[in-house]
Amino acid sequence: MSLLQQQVIPWPKVAFPRPPGRIPLLGDLRPVSPRAPLQDIMRLARGLGPIYEVKAFRHRIVVVAAHRYAAQLCDEDKFEKARTPGHAALRRRGGDGIFTAYNDEPAWQLAHDLLLPAFSRASMQRYHHTMMTVLDELIEVWGSAADRGQWVDIPTSMTRMTIEILCRCAFGTSMQPLASLDQPRFVTAMLAGMRSVQRRASLQVIPGIGAPVASVLDAANQHHFSYVDDFLDGIIAKAQRERPGDDSDMLGIMLTTAHPETGEKLSLRNIRYQILTFLVAGHETTAGALSFALHFLLRNPHVMRRAQAEVDNLCGASQDGNIRFEDVPKFRYLRRVLEEALRLWPTAPGFSRTPKTEALLGDRWLMRHGDWATIILPLLHRDPEVWGAEPEVFDPDRFLPERVRERPAHSYKPFGTGQRACLGRHFTMHEGVLALARFLSRFEFHGDPAYELKVAEHLTVAPTGLRAMVQRRGPTSR
Repeated sequence: MSLLQQQVIPWPKVAFPRPPGRIPLLGDLRPVSPRAPLQDIMRLARGLGPIYEVKAFRHRIVVVAAHRYAAQLCDEDKFEKARTPGHAALRRRGGDGIFTAYNDEPAWQLAHDLLLPAFSRASMQRYHHTMMTVLDELIEVWGSAADRGQWVDIPTSMTRMTIEILCRCAFGTSMQPLASLDQPRFVTAMLAGMRSVQRRASLQVIPGIGAPVASVLDAANQHHFSYVDDFLDGIIAKAQRERPGDDSDMLGIMLTTAHPETGEKLSLRNIRYQILTFLVAGHETTAGALSFALHFLLRNPHVMRRAQAEVDNLCGASQDGNIRFEDVPKFRYLRRVLEEALRLWPTAPGFSRTPKTEALLGDRWLMRHGDWATIILPLLHRDPEVWGAEPEVFDPDRFLPERVRERPAHSYKPFGTGQRACLGRHFTMHEGVLALARFLSRFEFHGDPAYELKVAEHLTVAPTGLRAMVQRRGPTSR
């Protein structure tokens, strides 16, 4: 969603820094593009400092870029997830799903409590085999491309792979074989629907005409919304029909499990919201993280060599490259590669916080409940007070245990914070490390030397135009 959709009540007494040249009524539209607001906001921070505001019409965003302010906002005793206009736009499709539900809605706590077992160690062990199966399918597709000397599109491959893993692990269904050249119709409809939500959020900042125009665009995409709803309802109905009482995956848990204290169960409508939430947010964030990780490996040959050496050391004795569930934590350097990629480009790039009652931010700005600020994670993760004089340098050893212990709390937040932090973060990290290990055990990667990183901004961020030549590795090279 556009970062310009977020509105705050003016805080008294102390004015925020702001970009020069604000236009009456219009605000700060010139320095912030609707196509790449995150990257423009990051650029503005270089001149405006660790906290500032940008405004579009009557809407504004207060940007927090430094750890010293973010740490205050992450205090669970004083702050909580904020209700923002952008969040409200997402609720038009996500309802009271686990991401878009309000803090005080019963459905959020119920879903949170019921879904925790879906990410337990026992559940992750069940998912591991499915992840391996899907990875092997992608390896076969990439192997065919290697044989033909064709480039592979990294972000597209990661998107197809992560949504297939999620569908099979969490919902007991398959979207489409990875060897298929066509994009699944559901993905087409889902992406069109999310673009419609984003456009609605962007248009709503325009007084008078924004909402009516957004409604017209929504009507034009109603067939996409209907297809997504029917598809999700079909997944639910199939599970009810073919595996009643099966609680071995996320969908099964939602359909069969009652809360141990209250006896409540999720409604079928809420289950649809939960599936949509995990399909949209769950696959995009992991796909983006893996794409950024592969980009940084291609751009840093010394990191690639070290990662390859770790993979060869742990997988070299296996002719088929099989990786057991208990082997994944052994890939410590690969995990640091993924963590460092998420530092520089956290794929969910920000979250907003509001005080539970009243608080003073930075000893200057009085915040009351309903006031809020957004922590911009790529800025937080580049704060030189935490990350040193060269925060743009890709260095996985920033995540050596001793260096992690030295860093202040709340300086690294790629999965959000507190009770509203990403429920699937362990799933993401397991899948990400496993995928990198499988890829590097089977292929040598050669990037396009002319490529410069371009970041696409949608609901999440991801590289665009990133491609590589892959070359099969034989048993002797492992």
